[in-house]
Amino acid sequence: MKTLTISISNEKYNKFGLKNGNLKYTDFKNLVVNELFRTQLVKCVKSAQKCGLSSMTMNEINEEVRTVRRSICAL
Repeated sequence: MKTLTISISNEKYNKFGLKNGNLKYTDFKNLVVNELFRTQLVKCVKSAQKCGLSSMTMNEINEEVRTVRRSICAL
């Protein structure tokens, strides 16, 4: 087995709730994936707010989906 050393800031170390410097690969991968997911979700929410989409109701969203599907099927 090989050992990989990664340096991170104290802020990130504390943010992720790390208790010691030893992590299994799967635990590290999950931390990274979850952080990437969280940051992308924040970007999506900001983009939706900027475009006025964040105030759409579920019925409005469903109607938009139906409209796009109809236009695709009409091709």
